[in-house]
Amino acid sequence: MRTYRSVRWLIFAVMMLSLSAAAFAQVAVGISVRVAPPALPAYTQPVCPGPGYMWTPGYWAWNDDDGYYWVPGTWVVAPVGLLWTPGYWGWSDGVYAWHGGYWGPHIGFYGGVNYGFGYGGVGFAGGEWRGRSFFYNRSITNVTNVTTVYNKTVIVNENHVAFNGGEGGVRARPTHEEEVAEHEHHSKPLDAQTRHEHMASQNKQNFASENHGRPAIAATAKPGEFKGKDVVAAKSAGAPYKVPAMSPKQARGSSAPAAKHASAPASANNKSKPASQPSTPSNKNNTASNKATGSHPNNMSSNKAQNAVHPNETRAAKTSAPPPSSSHPASQPHQSAPKSSPALKPVAQNQSTSKPAPQQQSAPKAAPKPGKGR
Repeated sequence: MRTYRSVRWLIFAVMMLSLSAAAFAQVAVGISVRVAPPALPAYTQPVCPGPGYMWTPGYWAWNDDDGYYWVPGTWVVAPVGLLWTPGYWGWSDGVYAWHGGYWGPHIGFYGGVNYGFGYGGVGFAGGEWRGRSFFYNRSITNVTNVTTVYNKTVIVNENHVAFNGGEGGVRARPTHEEEVAEHEHHSKPLDAQTRHEHMASQNKQNFASENHGRPAIAATAKPGEFKGKDVVAAKSAGAPYKVPAMSPKQARGSSAPAAKHASAPASANNKSKPASQPSTPSNKNNTASNKATGSHPNNMSSNKAQNAVHPNETRAAKTSAPPPSSSHPASQPHQSAPKSSPALKPVAQNQSTSKPAPQQQSAPKAAPKPGKGR
């Protein structure tokens, strides 16, 4: 009887852990794009509407038809005892991947991006929970009609870069505390935050192609309120706006094309099995694909979930290129010929006897390769 109860508790624990991991993966993994987001605009924070509200900074989101658009920063009623970790764009394996924000007992890693108003890149200095009441750091947040306040000086560094890693990105890695917070139980964004982002995507003036990095609606007092006196416009763009070199569909082309590329190698592999190709050409192809995909390092431990999805799509697109190319067109006929007609076996032997000469010529060339790699 005790064994039966122990098994039941073990199954329950495994189910809970799997659900927590699935929920975190859903929050952490987003879309990936081949162009970097614009710099964060400079703007002022609207006045806090009242007690219990927490600031959620603005960010650049993505639309497959029109590219990046600005989601205004806003105040939201926070779940008691929880803090908001903003999402961030992280560069890895040639793409910029979005890692969604979440609610949790502690602030996790958000790419070292300086969103301002307490989110200086590490942690949150804009306020803290004391029991069931949220106290605001009045020196860094815009509060006037709230009594639960305190003053603590915070050094603000001007940095408007909106992504981590890659060329021009923020060079930051998770701290020990952020790694611990990363494994805590997280909650997804509130419904008000989800509606707020959706409404922002319906307004053309929020798109970077229209505002050139300086949105007219940079921040709002409450989610979804894009009109009225509490709407704040950006003072300036964080950096000169650069028009992307490719269209949004080209930049986001990893979803539909990835499925095509993923199916192409599968059919190619099925065809190669009856041909019984030797392992040497496949190893060369794998080495070439590894060199092509290995040129982009992983920049942070928090991208583990993303690296498990997007790099596979990138490699699938790249490894599908060698089969139709002319890099090994001659090897396949010679391999299939001996099986179809035994009379051609002497020809294969003559070809194999001629191989030692190139091997002797390639031996001196192989010596300097280690020196070049170093």
